[in-house]
Amino acid sequence: MSKHTEHSSFREKLIEHLFVGELLKISWSRDCLLQVAKPEVDNAGYDLIAEDCGVIRHIQIKASYVGAKTSTQKVHLHLAKKASGCVIWIFFDENTLELKSFYFLGGGPGKPLPSIDHGKTAKHSKGDKTGHKAERPNFKVMNKGEFELFESPKALYEKLFGG
Repeated sequence: MSKHTEHSSFREKLIEHLFVGELLKISWSRDCLLQVAKPEVDNAGYDLIAEDCGVIRHIQIKASYVGAKTSTQKVHLHLAKKASGCVIWIFFDENTLELKSFYFLGGGPGKPLPSIDHGKTAKHSKGDKTGHKAERPNFKVMNKGEFELFESPKALYEKLFGG
């Protein structure tokens, strides 16, 4: 079993912290004061709330290492109910954990998440005792091609909060 599988929760939090650190550095250089908060309960589809320049973003974070085979992500329908809800899919170096690229699904600053109703209804990744994988009606499967690619945290920051 690989370290990425065995310690996936640890890695997920580490990537999130590295990402928030990048956003804070950019905010600092722009003379802004980015505010970041975390929801107490994970039931509304977002991992972070970030505010800068009057724009509030509810952000669902996904992470994959460069070269991973996954080409889809499950997106929570409740994210569309939040002002400026978005998904950021972070690709990182498998060995160094350096953040490499960012895929963004969302609207511009102050704009809602575009409709994701066209996506397939997601299924649980693990089956019940009979092997049946039940549907997850609050999640839609979105293809990587529907995300917008950003090569740098700064370019992503500008998409999130404006230039």
